[in-house]
Amino acid sequence: PKMKEDHCLHAALLCLGVLCYSQALATERLSHTRPSLHGHLEKGKEGQVLHRSKRGWVWNQFFVIEEYTGPDPVLVGRLHSDIDSGDGNIKYILSGEGAGIIFVIDDKSGNIHATKTLDREERAQYTLTAQAVDRNTNRPLEPPSEFIVKVQDINDNPPEFLHENYHANVPERSNVGTSVIQVTASDADDPTYGNSAKLVYSILEGQPYFSVEAQTGIIRTALPNMDREAKEEYHVVIQAKDMGGHMGGLSGTTKVTITLTDVNDNPPKFPQSVYQMSVSEAAVPGEEVGRVKAKDPDIGENGLVAYSIIDGDGMDMFEITTDYETQEGVVKLKKTLDYETKKSYSLKVEAANVHIDPKFISNGPFKDTVTVKIAVEDADEPPVFLKPSYIFEVQENAASGTVVGKVHAKDPDAANSAIRYSIDRHTDLERYFVINAEDGNIKTIKTLDREEMAWHNISVFAVEVHKQHQEAKVPVAIKVVDINDNAPKFAAAYEAFVCENARSNQQFITISADDKDDSANGPRFIFSLPPEIIHNPNFTLRDNRDNTASVLVRREGFSRQKQDLYLLPIVISDGGVPPLSSTNTLTIRVCGCDGGGALLSCNAEAYVLNAGLSTGALIAILACIIILLVIVVLFVTLKRQKKEPLIVFEEEDVRENIITYDDEGGGEEDTEAFDIATLQNPDGINGFMPRKDIKPEYQYLPRPGLRPAPNSVDVDDFINTRIQEADNDPTAPPYDSIQIYGYEGRGSVAGSLSSLESATTDSDLDYDYLQNWGPRFKKLADLYGSKDTFDDDS
Repeated sequence: PKMKEDHCLHAALLCLGVLCYSQALATERLSHTRPSLHGHLEKGKEGQVLHRSKRGWVWNQFFVIEEYTGPDPVLVGRLHSDIDSGDGNIKYILSGEGAGIIFVIDDKSGNIHATKTLDREERAQYTLTAQAVDRNTNRPLEPPSEFIVKVQDINDNPPEFLHENYHANVPERSNVGTSVIQVTASDADDPTYGNSAKLVYSILEGQPYFSVEAQTGIIRTALPNMDREAKEEYHVVIQAKDMGGHMGGLSGTTKVTITLTDVNDNPPKFPQSVYQMSVSEAAVPGEEVGRVKAKDPDIGENGLVAYSIIDGDGMDMFEITTDYETQEGVVKLKKTLDYETKKSYSLKVEAANVHIDPKFISNGPFKDTVTVKIAVEDADEPPVFLKPSYIFEVQENAASGTVVGKVHAKDPDAANSAIRYSIDRHTDLERYFVINAEDGNIKTIKTLDREEMAWHNISVFAVEVHKQHQEAKVPVAIKVVDINDNAPKFAAAYEAFVCENARSNQQFITISADDKDDSANGPRFIFSLPPEIIHNPNFTLRDNRDNTASVLVRREGFSRQKQDLYLLPIVISDGGVPPLSSTNTLTIRVCGCDGGGALLSCNAEAYVLNAGLSTGALIAILACIIILLVIVVLFVTLKRQKKEPLIVFEEEDVRENIITYDDEGGGEEDTEAFDIATLQNPDGINGFMPRKDIKPEYQYLPRPGLRPAPNSVDVDDFINTRIQEADNDPTAPPYDSIQIYGYEGRGSVAGSLSSLESATTDSDLDYDYLQNWGPRFKKLADLYGSKDTFDDDS
């Protein structure tokens, strides 16, 4: 088919070329036959002959066919002027776009030829300028004129799509005719000439699922209810053909990948009708029991499934949650299980889509149910107390061995093992209680005091006899019941004060009481005076009946000189059964008061200073003390200033502490060999210093040739200067250069390093090996090997 199309195309091109060539010949003949208007004579009104010069170009708009591949240049057209008489004196000149390169002109005949193959898609027309000039003088015979050469189009460009591959999406189950995507192709040929650029679209692959509109290139669905779960992706090939789709037209193709997007058109389905699960009775709430999964072929949010329990005898014992990552329903334990009570449970679980599309509600219901059967497995459980906690009561001061209460636990397993009880001694450190290991009776082993500890909180263990690792623990609270075993007492250590000028029946203190017993055996308190002083002449007592009592003065006129202290016994009774009472003594002091009853002084103070000290006297005493302190501080300051020297001497030169070790002398203990201060004295470098060891007979003057030392002390220069002075001074003995080496020091921790006396010492070392060291060590061998010789001689 392709070869046939090529033959047809060549034939069409050949026909077009013949037509164009015929048109050019007809034009040329027409130009030859047209008469020239040059030299036409016309007479005027007065017999004057007028010559009318008329421009004689004969041409039309030229056309040349593109892609011409013949052996000879294509004749585009002929230019001819009326003044051209054919004698060859006129020369035709061509200029403009492509002149001389693409288009050439015969300067004698005016024929224009195209020397190169033209492509309309590169350039559709050329503008040229023609002119007739004199061949000999090149003088223009006519004004230049423009003309256009148009390249005539042929169908030489196939349609091309904008993209080689297209991708599109369309929801599954879309209606027939739903638009998917529009593809567009373009043709480089001339759309105004023929049908070379007239495109028609068709589908080559993808039928019968899709179709394409021939004129627009819009792809549409062609089948209803396309299911993504059956096939998700389709490959469609679209063709665009020019020449209006007729035979001989060129074509181009493109590929379109169409993906069906998901919609929620499938309900979830359980793959089985019953799930079997098991769980131990020892499992704790929240523990996972098992998983169920309903399959939904939809994807994304259309495939989301939520699980719930809608029925069953285990709705209170179990719960289900949704794992959205795996799309599973997770069955979890909600409450503690008991194998001995119930051995199995049944649940009805529902799986439903989270998002439902109303368009496909008719495909519903979008949910499914399944039965879940859960078997409870027996576990070795610890003992269980009949109560979660126990509260007992026991009276305080009860005899040892008194029964407090009884705890009871049992083995929930079918074996029903025997139980043993014990008290957690960390909760009963004082060991007040003991428990019977077999029956769980708790007894006291010490007397209990409520006022010391009102509650005892202990823990009791219950363990199986044959399985010690199985144990249970229960809290036991023991309340110590109060009995009236504490008499009331003063609430505080009261001490009362009464004025010497107190009036009769005047109240001067209110007292209250305190009882360690519980409120049932404590207040209300009863206050009274002992019977033997009921008629006390000095004070009386009044019970306020609110657990307080007031003490009043019975007479007037107390005197501190006669008696400054009174002791008043008061009896306090509680309301317990039987009631208890105690006698408490109230101390009353007689004090001096002013006219308004304000307390001034009592016998408890040193009242011999009756007048007291005035404010002025106190100020004077304080001023004296301050003056004395100031004097002491000044004295100490002046004494410290006298101890400090008036002249601040320079700090001791640290160089006086330098001890050199580069000489052989007495070592660190020999500090008399030389005086370092002499070397450090800066005055010695500026002139002659008087000798301190002897009195010289005359003063020696330094030689005039000696160079004085610089201001900065240089020990090396200083010593050299002194050596020259000593060498040239015949009167001065060289005492300043004497160094003593006779003292080696004492107390050194190191022994002697000399080997001179080793031959006479009683050394046990054997130096015979020196004989084998060769002639270089012969002298040493003779020295150290002579010991044996001396021994033999002796």
